[in-house]
Amino acid sequence: MSSKMKNIQLLSCSSLLTIGLLIFFAFSMELQAETVQPSSTQVRVENPYLIHPGDILQISVWKEEDLQREVLVLPDGSISFPLVGQVVASGLSIEALQGSLAEALRQYIPDPVITVSATQLLGNRIYVLGQVNKPGEYLINRPVDVMQALSMSGGLTAFGAANKVKVLRRNGDKQIVFPFKYKEVTEGENLYQNILLKAGDVVIVP
Repeated sequence: MSSKMKNIQLLSCSSLLTIGLLIFFAFSMELQAETVQPSSTQVRVENPYLIHPGDILQISVWKEEDLQREVLVLPDGSISFPLVGQVVASGLSIEALQGSLAEALRQYIPDPVITVSATQLLGNRIYVLGQVNKPGEYLINRPVDVMQALSMSGGLTAFGAANKVKVLRRNGDKQIVFPFKYKEVTEGENLYQNILLKAGDVVIVP
């Protein structure tokens, strides 16, 4: 057999081996992808707490004894503070409100250092209604999802339509409805339904 024919055979064998390895690698990756299951313990990034009407805040300015106040966030979402007057607080994080106050006070005090803390989170309320054992209004001071809210309300009654739960959320002039299938979530399926609730959300179990 000529050396040319041998080279062709070697090249063909090498090509077949390469193709075989590529097919094996692709098949292995496919098997690996199929065995990956969504984890029910995924880390959920939690947004900072946003101030709500009804919350009580403690505000102080460093080295300014006359600028220390405990203020109530009014129904319109504003607070009143010396020198700056009315300031919008609702919808802001604590850090954002500190920045807003510092900017407003800068014309009176050079480089003011503001400290804001929430002493009572009275505006952060959710509602669980319908076929639960303890329906009503719930004050929350931490992130709460739908399952946790249902647990706080004593769970579903025997008459509750477990797969027809709804979360109502007001967004301006519109109302958004989030369907929630209790049985699916308890079985570890479609966990995306278990959303974090926001102030004013209403969970309804028909």
